[in-house]
Amino acid sequence: MDPVTAVAAAGVALVVKGALETAGQEAGRSGWNGGARLVERIRARFRGNPEAEEALDRVTTVPDDESAQQDLERQLAAQMLLDAGFETEIRRMVDEAVAAQGRSGAQISAALIKNAQVFNGKVEVQGNWTTS
Repeated sequence: MDPVTAVAAAGVALVVKGALETAGQEAGRSGWNGGARLVERIRARFRGNPEAEEALDRVTTVPDDESAQQDLERQLAAQMLLDAGFETEIRRMVDEAVAAQGRSGAQISAALIKNAQVFNGKVEVQGNWTTS
């Protein structure tokens, strides 16, 4: 998975997490309160693009809709590829969320991310390792 897609997947997972917390009245229980800020930044970027706006609205309305999550991920990745500044902002927000969750012990559910691999700890590789 390329870095932009990984950040987009993590961003979508955070949008989903925020929507689920809001629905369950658990907003603010996580160590990171930037979920609303992330959604608003994405919403501002998507303004004027009906397909992208609809993808975001579907995820915030029905967070466990996997098709909606995939659509939002594609839209977010496309916008990040078009604008390096926007990519930097989203990456910073995702990094802040990961750092805050490390402090509070909370984690983004891998079930929300689906195809992305998230490592929360140190990874060590030993022996002969060849990549191609």
